[in-house]
Amino acid sequence: MKFISWNVNGLRACCDKGFRDSFLALDADFFCLQETKMQAGQLDLAFDGYRSYWNYAEKKGYSGTAIFSRHEPLAVSYGLGIDEHDREGRVITLEMPDFYLVTVYTPNSQDELRRLDYRMTWEDEFRKYLLDLDSRKPVIVCGDLNVAHKEIDLKNPKTNRRNAGFTDEERGKFQTLLDAGFTDTFRFFYPEQKEIYSWWSYRFKAREKNAGWRIDYFLVSNRLQDKLEGAKIHTEIYGSDHCPVEVTLHD
Repeated sequence: MKFISWNVNGLRACCDKGFRDSFLALDADFFCLQETKMQAGQLDLAFDGYRSYWNYAEKKGYSGTAIFSRHEPLAVSYGLGIDEHDREGRVITLEMPDFYLVTVYTPNSQDELRRLDYRMTWEDEFRKYLLDLDSRKPVIVCGDLNVAHKEIDLKNPKTNRRNAGFTDEERGKFQTLLDAGFTDTFRFFYPEQKEIYSWWSYRFKAREKNAGWRIDYFLVSNRLQDKLEGAKIHTEIYGSDHCPVEVTLHD
């Protein structure tokens, strides 16, 4: 099975930049989106053979997630079940027969880290949510987690040390999640791979210079490691300031 995750940074804009062609070319069983920036009815987007599930933020033009699936889930849920965290359309969970698939758009700590305290609360609640699912069946979680885990995961670690996405606090929460029983699938296959990123600023010709960050992930419950087939970061695909990331698992 092939899984794709992509922060499209505005799905309507991305559709004007070749999203449909990229979707078809990637040919995934599950295609997860973050930062759709949409409300219901704003875009007529469907693909033959896929069901789609949408979680919209209350605030227009902000956040939002979606999943396109070739496989009918047993159940679908939206959010974490906590009102404080569920107003921004950040989480969708599909329960499948043998696993849960969760897509997430993790809150950004923002300039001057003004949302870092909220981010820390979110991290703890999201980890609890995943561990509760994991107690029932294995979990595949993907999305823009808004953190570069280690120095190898961004171009300029020294100058970004206290910037949103590379604070000790955010990196520590990511490590806590891994320590709780999850595997970073890209690093599972490529533990020492440098200069492969999934996000580049629109400023300073960052993508042209490959001055990027790896902040988009597929994590899986550790007990799925023996099912992992491969992982990719599709740096060749444009249309957003992020590129799609991929994992494949044996059926």
